[in-house]
Amino acid sequence: MNALDTDLLRTFLAISDAGSFVGGAARIFRSQSAASIQIKKLEELIGAPVFERHGRGIRLTPTGETLEPVARQAVGLLDGTLARLRDDGLSGSLKIGIPDDHSRDVLSRIIADFSQQHPGVELSVHCALSSGFQHSLETGALDIAVHEVAAVGHDMTLLRTEPLQWAASSLLDQDANEPLPIALYDRACWWRDLALRSLESSGRTYRIVYSSESTTGILAALEAGIAAGVVGASAMTGRLKPVAGLGAIPPSNLVIEYGSGAEGDICRAMASAIKTAFAA
Repeated sequence: MNALDTDLLRTFLAISDAGSFVGGAARIFRSQSAASIQIKKLEELIGAPVFERHGRGIRLTPTGETLEPVARQAVGLLDGTLARLRDDGLSGSLKIGIPDDHSRDVLSRIIADFSQQHPGVELSVHCALSSGFQHSLETGALDIAVHEVAAVGHDMTLLRTEPLQWAASSLLDQDANEPLPIALYDRACWWRDLALRSLESSGRTYRIVYSSESTTGILAALEAGIAAGVVGASAMTGRLKPVAGLGAIPPSNLVIEYGSGAEGDICRAMASAIKTAFAA
């Protein structure tokens, strides 16, 4: 083999997106061993490794970082060309909301892939705090949105359920005789109410020292050791540890929610693409 093969590139991108060989192999419907063989062939062809171990997963090497945008462009161009040749007949517009937090990168890739596969569909993407998505769906400003909810409604499709927990850095002084410094989401986020209810049920005294609209902001405060806060299990980093004794917190549900004007093949195609990505 003396040229880059798109099959190898697809395997490479799947593993990169999933952050592990197991998850990447599932996305392309291969066994882990088959995916590993594909990556070995790619590395032999290039003459350098494209992944390195990182904790429980993997991350790109400098060579992998150079290859990724080129691979994504090449695969996207081929998929887009195939879609145009097949002409699936999908045309029109779709207004979609994606959250401005840790799920954004995954959802952005889904949207990019959808655009390449369905070039006749005009997408209007609203990437913002998800607290306003429900109102936008009700008013028709959005056709479909992905966001976190406390309970799954009849007009929603569940993508995953994530445990929530109190967490803090080991740098935080947690003197039981002093009010616990906490970081909260702003008042528009229902996670704030969950956190306050759990504290009240535990009887632990507290003081609010930090407020943020985003997960990134909350994690920054926690990792700096200035407060404890509520985070999803997937957002836990090596710098954080669970904090016990602050009351139980129900899980959060990541859903696709549909607006009043969400009927039609375009919306169903987008929902299918999102569900497939989260099922992998």
